[in-house]
Parts: sequence; C-alpha cells; structure tokens
Amino acid sequence: MGSSPERALSNDSVLEVLDLEVVYHDVALVLRGVGLSVPRGSVVAVLGSNGAGKTTLLRAITGLLPLHGGAITKGSIVLDGARIDGRDATAIVRSGVGQVMEGRRIFSSFTVDENLRSGAFTRRNRTEVQASYDRVLELFPKLVDLRKTTAGYLSGGEQQMVAIGRALMADPNVLLLDEPSLGLAPLIVEQIAEIIAEVNRQGTSVVLVEQNATMALRLADHGYILENGRVAKEGSGADLLADKDIQEFYLGVGETGRRSFREVKTYRRKKRWGA
Repeated sequence: MGSSPERALSNDSVLEVLDLEVVYHDVALVLRGVGLSVPRGSVVAVLGSNGAGKTTLLRAITGLLPLHGGAITKGSIVLDGARIDGRDATAIVRSGVGQVMEGRRIFSSFTVDENLRSGAFTRRNRTEVQASYDRVLELFPKLVDLRKTTAGYLSGGEQQMVAIGRALMADPNVLLLDEPSLGLAPLIVEQIAEIIAEVNRQGTSVVLVEQNATMALRLADHGYILENGRVAKEGSGADLLADKDIQEFYLGVGETGRRSFREVKTYRRKKRWGA
C-alpha cells in the first residue's frame, strides 16, 4: 500500500525518538541509541526478531517502562514538538498517543460496549466521545451487533477489532500497534491490514510493530529494522520490501530458499547488513 496520492505526507514529524537508550533493572541495556521519526499522517513499520527491542521501544513511548523495571537513561521522545519522556502513561495518552498491546489485552469479562467506552477514560467531552464511538462502529461494523456481547467470547479477529477500537476512543494522533496480526488467520490479517490503512487515511499516524513483514511493509511509508537494540536498517516500505536481505530473512525467500525468520542466525544478518 505505502504512500499514495490520497495520503500526502507533510514534512513535520508527529513523533520522534532521538538517540534512545533503555536499561532494565539498572543492568540490562536493551535499546542502544535508537532513533526514528514518524512523519505526520504516515505509517511507520518496526521489524525485528524477538528480543530486538521492539516492545521496549513502545513501552518507552507510552510511559510503561517503570511497570517493567525499565528506565530511559539517554535520549528523548518528542510528540508534536514537546518532550513526553518522563511523563506518566495517563498523561501520554492525554497528549495523543494510543496503543494496542500484543495479545490484545481486552477486558474479557466486559462487554464490547464497555471495552470501547473504557478507552475514553481520559476524555470529558461527551459529544466528542460519542463521535469517536460512532467512528469506531463505522470502522468495525461487525461490532455493532456485538456491543452487548461479553468480549471474552469473541473470536481473535473480533477481539483485535475491539482492542483497536478501544485505543481509537482516546482520539490519538499516533496509534501504536504491537503485533496486531499475531495468532490470526490470513483472511483476518488482511481485514486488519485494511482497517489499519483506513485508520491512517482518516488522519491517524501509525507505528506498526510486526513479525508479519509482508503486511507491515505493504502498509508502511517507512520502516526500521531493529537488531540487538539498534536500528540496523531503514528505508521506505517499498524499498525494504524489495530488499533481498529482507526477502531472505523476513519473507522466507532468497538464495537459501524458504525458511522461518526465527531459524536465521543473527550473526549472518549482521555480517550481510554490515558489509
């Protein structure tokens, strides 16, 4: 999908991560000088193996690091020109950052309606909240007839719709998505991809963390590859999708044939990308 005429990007960035360093429990250095920029109105993909630092990056942006024993020891995070590193998670949500965590993390004993409305807990204007609610149901028409259903009984795809809808109820300027395709059937993954594209077309910038590189890079205007807590490679979504190393190590094709990304040795990626 990538850049298109209907989604012209402005030169300014809605979110910037600058030379970010994160340590857990004063011992484990997980992010090592990470920098990325999210142009306003864009989709930015972040790819990498398990342990590369993707979730830590999202926790740093959303202010959730302290809950996991982590701390920013260097660098800064800037949203709409103002630093947000150091703020608590609630203040960051109010500033315009929404997140859908890996595994969806919906309230399984709540109804769909209760889950969605809980996403607006930082907002006080009822008219604006209702407008966001109507927007979510327009994006996810399948949820209209499920509003009174207990969310724990929904399918994985329906739960992901609830999770994304709940995040949108905060009316974020930037939406962070952590593995939205995880555990979903291919057809449902395509539906989720279309929803992400539509959310973006409506004006919300998106940071997409994904193992499904094909889906992520087709959506992305720009992408970053994390390796051992550093940015190992970056480029436009189209360029990364066409890159032979990315094809081999993320899409399972290349000179060594089809393979799982997890089976590829880290030292080979570092050697080839460092050449």
